[in-house]
Amino acid sequence: MTNCLTEYYRCPSRYEKFAVAGQLSEASGYFCFGDNTVYGRCCELRPADAPTGPLWNAAQGVHSEAGTTYLPFDLAQVVDSLRNELYVEEWASGRLKSAIASAYYLVRPVLPVAVRKHLQRIRLRNWDRLPFPHWPVDRTVDNLMEQVMLLSLRAQNLKQIPFIWFWPEGASSCALMTHDVETALGTDLCPMLMDANDSFGIKASFQVIPEERYHVTKEFLHSIRQRGFEVVVHDLNHDGRLFQDRKQFIERAAKINGYGKEFGATGFRAGILYRNQQWYDALDFEYDMSVPNVAHLDPQRGGCCTVMPYFIGHVLELPVTMTQDYTLFNILNDYSTGLWYRQIELIMEKHGLISVVIHPDYLTGFRERSIYEALLAHLVDLREKKNVWITTPGEVNRWWRQRAEMTIVEEGEHLRIEGAGQERASIAYASEKDGRLVLSLTAAPSTVSSR
Repeated sequence: MTNCLTEYYRCPSRYEKFAVAGQLSEASGYFCFGDNTVYGRCCELRPADAPTGPLWNAAQGVHSEAGTTYLPFDLAQVVDSLRNELYVEEWASGRLKSAIASAYYLVRPVLPVAVRKHLQRIRLRNWDRLPFPHWPVDRTVDNLMEQVMLLSLRAQNLKQIPFIWFWPEGASSCALMTHDVETALGTDLCPMLMDANDSFGIKASFQVIPEERYHVTKEFLHSIRQRGFEVVVHDLNHDGRLFQDRKQFIERAAKINGYGKEFGATGFRAGILYRNQQWYDALDFEYDMSVPNVAHLDPQRGGCCTVMPYFIGHVLELPVTMTQDYTLFNILNDYSTGLWYRQIELIMEKHGLISVVIHPDYLTGFRERSIYEALLAHLVDLREKKNVWITTPGEVNRWWRQRAEMTIVEEGEHLRIEGAGQERASIAYASEKDGRLVLSLTAAPSTVSSR
């Protein structure tokens, strides 16, 4: 069992005292832990094959002894299974299995939006009946980490556990604006989008497709960067086939890595949010933005079940936690901000990452632009009133990597943070109140030390 709690909270490792309570099942499956449905291997019985119906509650098998908490599952294995979407059998091989889907992406570039959205609605019918992950935001991993932190407090009889706060300068949450540029029309509309963002004081990243869709010039890339925006590599040619075949993926990844160096980009996003996290070792990028939090309305179902960044090997994953503009307008036929605002509320309850995908290609009408500007205004309001950090993916990547290397040094009753970027970091405290975990940037009044 690896140090999941330490990695998530950046608390001193001495507070992480967990062990597996017995022999794990050979197969992975679904079970509950408290109110949360999880996926992985567990002790005592074979987990269920589906998330429907009555599930065994693993909370019944938890016990503590001499400060150590014994769990009837491997915490790291469960967390990795959720983040890496190992519960999604259809996509486990990393390839599209449907001949119809392959044919669709062959002709997709020439299909009108009206035809595309009609076909996509047929493909996505009954999406709202999917029991797992949880719509509209799945916070299973984050709830699980809160539960085990609470167990650690109780087992060790502690009033609080110090950890390094998630965001710099004590920000309550973080927000990213990202723009996937899919067509030549989208490239023409990028200046308009930058003007809109700048009018609200929000910088963003532009995901640029290197081949076939449009010609990427140095002047185009410079026009983005000179205004303080970021460039991210967006697939190779956005044909929906990047992860169909391992050999082909390796060949394409080499080209994509080359474009990353040519564009001076440290981030990547796959077309149509297709992904296979087990192949990410071939990507020579610092961060990826291809994994949805919950993917009920995406061609590739699944979801990472967390609102926090996390590492997949050497790559930092910045999950997409908000419904995309195309999906909102064309699949849900929703021309309002209600869903977006509800998702933001749920993400902020966990101090998570608000990651938005907006396409310049689809902001061609007054109605769409008005809704986007309303979202920008809402984010600005949250920045002013709730201390939300609005930044770019590259900045989040730099911060999260620094935070991952920071440590809390305990010297008697005094605590301090060591590591690059420590001047921006804050010590926070996890404690229990009314049976729930409470996170605070202020120590409990009765004590300075958590010993």
